[in-house]
Amino acid sequence: MINLVGKLQDIQEEFGYLKRDKLDEISRELKIPLARIYSLATFYSSFSLTPPAKHSITVCTGTACYIKGAGEIVERIIEKLGITPGETTDDNKFKLETVNCLGACALAPLVTIDGNYYGNMTPEKIIEALETYL
Repeated sequence: MINLVGKLQDIQEEFGYLKRDKLDEISRELKIPLARIYSLATFYSSFSLTPPAKHSITVCTGTACYIKGAGEIVERIIEKLGITPGETTDDNKFKLETVNCLGACALAPLVTIDGNYYGNMTPEKIIEALETYL
């Protein structure tokens, strides 16, 4: 099984997700049923079965951020992009995620887009920030 996990990690690192054709190859090579490979791949949250989005949006919903309006920011992103947390836009351009803490409460409410920090965010400012990535 360790050999399988290592191979899945290699695929994930190379492509950013577990490509179906590569999983088929591993299934044949290791003589492991594809269903068992999928079972393992879906068990570990570090593996993804879908291609990564071009842009990753993370909204902190921890206490400080939530009190200062993180919920409204998430709602505005949902309205603008048509996706909810955990989803990716149909064109694979944006993925939206929420987390309990980004560790920068002094910047609350905090949003990151592709690792860039946007502090003291507002529902109006998030639309401006998103426009630079469209």
